[in-house]
Amino acid sequence: MLQAGIFRERRAGRTRMLSANLDSPLVEPLRAILLIATGPRPLLSEELAKIDGVSKAFIYGSFAARSVGRDGPAPHDIDLMVVGRPEVEAVYAACARVERAVGRPVNPTIMSEAEYAEPSGFLQSVREGPVLAVVGDAP
Repeated sequence: MLQAGIFRERRAGRTRMLSANLDSPLVEPLRAILLIATGPRPLLSEELAKIDGVSKAFIYGSFAARSVGRDGPAPHDIDLMVVGRPEVEAVYAACARVERAVGRPVNPTIMSEAEYAEPSGFLQSVREGPVLAVVGDAP
């Protein structure tokens, strides 16, 4: 990447420091690819942290599975579980902002703590699959 001009290198003593070469025409497309591939988790974390009443949130489904190396087709969307008593409109607005940034639909499922504690086939499937913690601990 240094030879391709994507990164710049600077040394301070024995320390080697790399930074993006913002003059390279390759930096912006690579940034966009990385945002789509890995950006949903930190972006959702940042957005949901601003919303009162979110006790736990995590990504599940195909996006989480591909993120932990499980084979399968590329995910078309991002499944998000939000647990707590947040303002529903605020969660949907946050998901819409992240959706615009990463170019994939973000589909939130919002449950209260009591609903989340109830046994169900859906929740059993979610808990048995890979998840990526966004707020709080994963299930």
